[in-house]
Amino acid sequence: MRLILVLIALFTALPACAARNLLVMGDSLSAGYGIRPEQAWPSLLQQRLGEQRLDYSVVNLSISGETTAGGRSRLADALRRHQPTIVILALGANDGLRGLPVTQMRANLEAMTEAAQKSGARVLIAGMRLPPNYGPYAQQFFATFGDIAKSRRTALLPFLLEPVAARPELFQADQLHPTAAAQPLLLEPVWTALQPLLK
Repeated sequence: MRLILVLIALFTALPACAARNLLVMGDSLSAGYGIRPEQAWPSLLQQRLGEQRLDYSVVNLSISGETTAGGRSRLADALRRHQPTIVILALGANDGLRGLPVTQMRANLEAMTEAAQKSGARVLIAGMRLPPNYGPYAQQFFATFGDIAKSRRTALLPFLLEPVAARPELFQADQLHPTAAAQPLLLEPVWTALQPLLK
């Protein structure tokens, strides 16, 4: 009888040893548009975590074409289902390309950040830039990511595409989506920004 009780106690404790979830909420840049899913930087992040013997499971809920409004509508369910320890918010590019109001994007990202933090997760915001021809809108757009990270005290990666932005050969024919060869380069600054959160 005592042996049975010990075994029950051991099995009951097993979930506590399960991998912690790292949730990625992004758009096509994180979903691996035009390449195989296993080539995308979130999959490479999972490999890196394994190599470093860090017990995290990457849950990539990125969707091509996603806006901050779409991400906001999905986040509550994602937090409830996956109970992540870390959330990477890599949204906003489609808001910018469509010229949606920056105030709207800010409100969505702030709400997502607050919800993730209230759930107990640490947050990394991955920012984005727009081409210079977007004028003052591009400046307001880019500044928004840093402003939210500062006000909400989250980690910040200022520009997700920084390592490849000036290298057209690392983009697909649409000149919007990075190639498979670009993904390891994208991973490095993500990894650097993420490391302080991997406690």
